Amino acid sequence: MNILLGISGGIAAYKTPELVRALQKQGETIRCAITPTAASFVSPLVLETLTRCAVMQSASVHSGSIDHIAYADWADLMIIAPATAETLARCAGGHANEPVSLSFLAAAAPKIIFPAMNVNMWRNSATQRNVATLRKDDVTVIDPASGELACGWTGEGRLPDIDDILAVVTEQASVEQVLSGKRLLVTAGPTREFIDPVRFLGNPSTGRMGFAIALEAAKMGAEVILVAGPTELPTPAGVHRVNVVSAAEMLQAVDAEFDNQTIDIFIAAAAVADFTPETPRTEKTKKLLQIRCYP
Repeated sequence: MNILLGISGGIAAYKTPELVRALQKQGETIRCAITPTAASFVSPLVLETLTRCAVMQSASVHSGSIDHIAYADWADLMIIAPATAETLARCAGGHANEPVSLSFLAAAAPKIIFPAMNVNMWRNSATQRNVATLRKDDVTVIDPASGELACGWTGEGRLPDIDDILAVVTEQASVEQVLSGKRLLVTAGPTREFIDPVRFLGNPSTGRMGFAIALEAAKMGAEVILVAGPTELPTPAGVHRVNVVSAAEMLQAVDAEFDNQTIDIFIAAAAVADFTPETPRTEKTKKLLQIRCYP
């Protein structure tokens, strides 16, 4: 597997040569991109010696090749380790003004981010919003480990141990791509059939089964479209999500996918409500009388 390793400027960057060697021992091919401040914590020459490939340190063009596009296209997987709060913010916001964020924006491959920072920076609501945005955008963000931090604080914020990082990467790399080239459509979760603006018919489905199917299919190489009813579950990595509320909206979304492109596999895992009101009321009903529904 070709892995592009993005390194941002945190103290944990000093561990990245060890990470490169560990990945190479597993048979992975590594290239590196670093932020300008990362070079203060880890030597680009060391990384180039280990990878036998130039480290991308700036946005540049060589022999007609744009470095961040070439590296992004080459990668089967992009890892950012460590990812500082600044790098998280850039990636979440779509800002691209240095090699790591440029490559992140250009890469179509799956992405895994390993944040590392001060515990208060990690817990800050702005950082958590950025993490939530990245996860919503199908990026895998691994929570940092807890322990004594270089800044003197204790808490979550440490870069996970090398073995733990390898375990995450190995899981990504070991899944056989048996569904590569296939388009898979999955429905998941409940639907809500509104009686009036505040009441609806529904069921307590969580959507977990459909979301799990979508995640595993994406890991196997499929292009996955997930049509999801109301649920708080995060979007699985590598999955395109379409949110709906009612059974009619779910049917419309499913029909649209079949009309637009070929669907090779369709899995209907949604718990669609059994009934919907024939004529939903436009105002809140003071007392629920007998309401005519149809299946």
